[in-house]
Amino acid sequence: MENSFKNYSANENNPKWQNMIKREKEIYKRKNDLRSDFERDYTRIIHCNAYRRLKHKTQVFFSPENDHICTRIEHVMHVESISYTIAKYLGLNTELTKAIATAHDIGHSPFGHEGERILSEISKKEIGESFWHERNGLEYVDKIELLEDINKNKQNLNLTYAVRDGIISHCGEIDENKLKPREEYIDLKEYTMPNQFAPYTWEGCVVKVADKISYLGRDIEDAITIGILDENLEELSQILKSKQVINNTIIINHLVQDLCTNSSPESGLCFSEETFNLVKEIKAFNYKNIYLSERIKPGRRYFNLVINEIFNTLKSAYDGKNTIAKFEKLKKVYPTVFEGFEQWLSNYWNLQRNNTFQNDIIINVENEKDFCKAIIYYISGMTDNFAINEYNKIIGF
Repeated sequence: MENSFKNYSANENNPKWQNMIKREKEIYKRKNDLRSDFERDYTRIIHCNAYRRLKHKTQVFFSPENDHICTRIEHVMHVESISYTIAKYLGLNTELTKAIATAHDIGHSPFGHEGERILSEISKKEIGESFWHERNGLEYVDKIELLEDINKNKQNLNLTYAVRDGIISHCGEIDENKLKPREEYIDLKEYTMPNQFAPYTWEGCVVKVADKISYLGRDIEDAITIGILDENLEELSQILKSKQVINNTIIINHLVQDLCTNSSPESGLCFSEETFNLVKEIKAFNYKNIYLSERIKPGRRYFNLVINEIFNTLKSAYDGKNTIAKFEKLKKVYPTVFEGFEQWLSNYWNLQRNNTFQNDIIINVENEKDFCKAIIYYISGMTDNFAINEYNKIIGF
């Protein structure tokens, strides 16, 4: 029902409000600022480099020659659009959904989920923990991304709790219906795996569902465009024809309408049973015929080679207390590769920094685990083409 969630919206009347707008620290606040807390978060997000790089990161299909194949930033825009429609209809805070949706994939690695899997294997081997883009997104906005304040000091984004929670809680790989927010205000460092906790806000729940709605239909549209599904179109037609959802926009419209019609504060965000089964069928079809297709596999082998070679080359600079000296030697062999990494690393390391940096020191270059973590952060922020160019510099002469 329209506006049925109005009393649960993220606003000053919500008992969770002070927790929602809490920040770790304040960068600055203009006396004449016209923006709300969540609008301020949104503008910080779109001005940061990690957001800009999403336009050159894989969604599903790597380096498409067709300009109309979805990239990561287009997916983000779809999620923002879908979550806005749902939140507006239900009476929730669209400024909050906009900020969460815009930032939700900011921690994605190059080469899509395959790049994420490769980095996770490296991370588990080197530092004993998994890499997953939801947590990496939170760590990027908390620790890595830098913006200048009004005094030209570089500081982290320092977003509100509600937006930070929405980033790490957005995992769209869900197979449960009836999604509700959690009541507990937790330290977000308590997350140890994706989908461990429900989002803290209804708006975060909306983005979580919108993420799934967005990619289900669009991935099919892209797969049809590049010819991967030519032999499976009859199977797809059988799945979709009962609802006459014959293209991406109709799939999205059907799912959004069904969700809005069947959701309530008492039941949670939910689809009808019939539509929820359709969602599961589409997802199963996509995995079998798109994500696990033979056409995708050569790229996976290449991505594994590229990411591992970059990691191993950069890690070869680690030498305990002699790491910086080793850097200088390796810069003669791979000049631009190590100069670029050193420049990035100097924003966060425990060595001398100029006084324009106000962000925390998070990397002790003499600590092997810290050093490996820094390389993983660095690679995760790369665009597809940047990673490939770094690889080519390493193997070239």
